Amino acid sequence: MLQTIIFAGSITIMNLKINWDALGITASVACAIHCAVLPLFLTSLPVLGFEIIDNIAFEYLMIILAFAIGAYSLYHGWKKHHHSWAPFIIFSAGIALLFAKQLWHNYQLWFLLPAVVLVVAAHYVNYRLCRKAKHCHEHDCSH
Repeated sequence: MLQTIIFAGSITIMNLKINWDALGITASVACAIHCAVLPLFLTSLPVLGFEIIDNIAFEYLMIILAFAIGAYSLYHGWKKHHHSWAPFIIFSAGIALLFAKQLWHNYQLWFLLPAVVLVVAAHYVNYRLCRKAKHCHEHDCSH
């Protein structure tokens, strides 16, 4: 029988523990590395036969994937622990800047750096709010 325990933004299944805030921060950092390192591969990828540079569909897919993972991890903290909209607002501003980066390529670095900072900050704020709560509000929490 599989036992599941939910505690402070984490899910423990047997000995496997998933911290959704840590996953969101990791995805944000991976996105930042992707965006920073990708120009280094501009000259080598066409030689290898890959054409993902400036591929609009790929870029939008990555932003949507980051949004889905990030929103899920923030939702868990909001619903189960702190009920604060601040992480969602910060995260939404970061995602909006990522979309702006796609729309205005000439200014993409001006949008990218604050976008990454805002997305990571949202997960950090969510993490701190979850740790600060340390308990559920009996009348409105579902666990």
